[in-house]
Amino acid sequence: MPATIYDVAKLAKVGIGTVSRAINNSPGIRPETKKRVEKAIKRLNYKPHVIARGLARKRSNTLAAIMPFYTGYFYHELLRGFQSILAQHEYDLIFYYADGPHANKVYFDRTLREKRCDGVLAISIDVPNDYIEKFQEAGLPLVLVDRENPNIDCILVKNSSGAFDATSHLVQAGHKDIAMISGHRDSRPGQQRFEGFRQALKKYDIPFNPDFFITADELGTSDELVHNDGFNAEAGQAAMERLLQLPKRPTAVFAAADIIAFGAIRALEDAGISVPEEMAVIGFDDIELASYMSITTIQQPMFDIGRLAVNRILEKIEKKDTIIRMEQLSTRLIQRKTA
Repeated sequence: MPATIYDVAKLAKVGIGTVSRAINNSPGIRPETKKRVEKAIKRLNYKPHVIARGLARKRSNTLAAIMPFYTGYFYHELLRGFQSILAQHEYDLIFYYADGPHANKVYFDRTLREKRCDGVLAISIDVPNDYIEKFQEAGLPLVLVDRENPNIDCILVKNSSGAFDATSHLVQAGHKDIAMISGHRDSRPGQQRFEGFRQALKKYDIPFNPDFFITADELGTSDELVHNDGFNAEAGQAAMERLLQLPKRPTAVFAAADIIAFGAIRALEDAGISVPEEMAVIGFDDIELASYMSITTIQQPMFDIGRLAVNRILEKIEKKDTIIRMEQLSTRLIQRKTA
């Protein structure tokens, strides 16, 4: 039979209320008494009940994650990072999948109203400032992942410098006619990667050619092209087909996501154009399939982002930390066969 709180109280010669206060680090307990309780817990191998402990501390031991879409390619490592920390602290995670700004607000309101969680992770979505104020007034910690806002804690990668490195790699390989394919024009990560792309062209005195920059929203409004914020293989294929119709084609393409690179390479294969001999392609993310397909890419440390995000929100829950921090992680060039 597993040990109970009553067994611990008996061995430590205290009441069960004292055991509970020791477990929850409550004030008003003598250090020597707490030490005696901890010794009894260790001797009996007592495991406090997570739900009961949460109730004692007025917590649910649950976090909510609100995200606009799920692709196993991109988010697998992020979720592994979440879980690596959640498991250590015996926390659960509730997922809410929202398909647009209206749905985001529905779930913001729901988490504020139902109070089922101790904190919220907003992943790849923008949180309006009026909702940031509502979360702050409710005392519900909020951390933004893969987006930035000066009024909230943020964990993200250095998108601009990653795109700069990708473009510089193509230039250093001898390319001057370099195109970029991105997701929706209003995607903030896409905008940051475009900034890095332009900065690299400027550094190497390469004129920017507007015909060589294509965003998913220029290609149409079908579900295949707009899903995943325009970061999808169908958009990559359609954009590459458009580039191939130009009188003067690029010799290299920076795809703002690996999944876009997959579609671009498919279009090149259909056209009988060899990669990288006739057209070099570099991606962004380093999802698992990029390694399988030998795609040169920019690696995002998604596992580390996941760990940092959960650690940060738990810090805010435990310490009621009100300091706003933005952490930006560096990317890394992974050279394979396509560029």
